[in-house]
Amino acid sequence: MSQPPPASFQTIRKILPYTTVAAVLALIYMGWIFYARSNQNRELQRQADQKEIEQARKTDAMYGSGQLKILLFYATPAVVAKGASTQLCYSVANATTVNIDQGVEEIKPSLNRCVPVKPASSTTYTMTATDDKGHQVTQSINVTVR
Repeated sequence: MSQPPPASFQTIRKILPYTTVAAVLALIYMGWIFYARSNQNRELQRQADQKEIEQARKTDAMYGSGQLKILLFYATPAVVAKGASTQLCYSVANATTVNIDQGVEEIKPSLNRCVPVKPASSTTYTMTATDDKGHQVTQSINVTVR
């Protein structure tokens, strides 16, 4: 004759369906959490990609979109005492040559450069940038001498 199973085995048999259901529910919950987070991460990545594309468009527009463009041209300081010097700062995009009138030293195209000047009297400086196709753009600034 066979003996009846031990009491602990019978207890396990009674609770097994409940623990199985609990394990399946836990797996479904974990799957839902991972799925939701995965979707959220995809949406955040899509937003980051969109922001990067927009920033690239702004940068391209700012630097002339392949066109000749004077980005900056200013004097610092713009008002100087007689005999004092100032800096003419400039930034150009897509230029092959750049010059500033009024006897300013020879300059090269740059995204950020300053050249020293020492005006004897109030002066208007005009910068001309030229691209490889011969197109030109100009911009002027005033330096006041007191």
